[in-house]
Amino acid sequence: MDLRVAANRANWDDRLAVHLADSRKRAQLESLRAGRPILGPLDIEEVGEVARMRLLHLQCHYGLDTLSWGLLGASATGVDFSKPAIDRARRLASELHIPAEFVCSDVYDLEAQLAGDFDIVYTGGGVLCWLPDLTEWGRIIAHFLTPGGRFHLVEFHPVAGVFKEDRAELIPAYPYFRREAFVDDSGDDYLDRRARLEHATTYEWNHSMADIINSLIQAGLVLDWLHEFPTTGWQRFAGMMASPPDGWRLAGDPIPLSFSIRATKPA
Repeated sequence: MDLRVAANRANWDDRLAVHLADSRKRAQLESLRAGRPILGPLDIEEVGEVARMRLLHLQCHYGLDTLSWGLLGASATGVDFSKPAIDRARRLASELHIPAEFVCSDVYDLEAQLAGDFDIVYTGGGVLCWLPDLTEWGRIIAHFLTPGGRFHLVEFHPVAGVFKEDRAELIPAYPYFRREAFVDDSGDDYLDRRARLEHATTYEWNHSMADIINSLIQAGLVLDWLHEFPTTGWQRFAGMMASPPDGWRLAGDPIPLSFSIRATKPA
């Protein structure tokens, strides 16, 4: 394993305790216990009907979204590189009686850990920044899709990663076309900025929109759509306004904050 990915895995092992203690995550778990999926409206709308379909969820952490797809009738399989997170996901599936399976694997090693193909491959919500190689990522997605199957991505927009906020004003601060990893030694977590994780150092990559799309095209997938949105599911900048049911937006919608892609494997 790439040493940078190994460092990220240790960091995400530590994050599990933070997420399990977070009140918002506990509320999501209670929704699942009540039989209510926690997926965002955009995910449900764009992925569409999943009943009796085989669905592979990449980078699922401890599986709350994967379990939601299971509640909606999919034969869902979640994948994550954090063993503590996957162990927790398996216990939740058993406790909630939701038919979902979980595989502990890095995305790049998944072919050695999982057999079969899927009608839908799904991922999103802050996942691409943890992947150093999108060309290989696209190839793996294509490998696991059955002919005619479709890939869905709902993700934070890479343009938003260029800016920082200064006195409620957005300031360009980071290069959009940077190839090397950003190193973060803060040891905090997006759910709790006060957290100080034992494995503090992470490595993140800001992939351009062209890199994302081209990695799927190079893998032989056909792009069905690219949608861009002025909203995102979390308050990325302090000056954002609540925008139900989509999350948060900036006054005047100056930049895209999220996007979605659907691509299909030719039959």
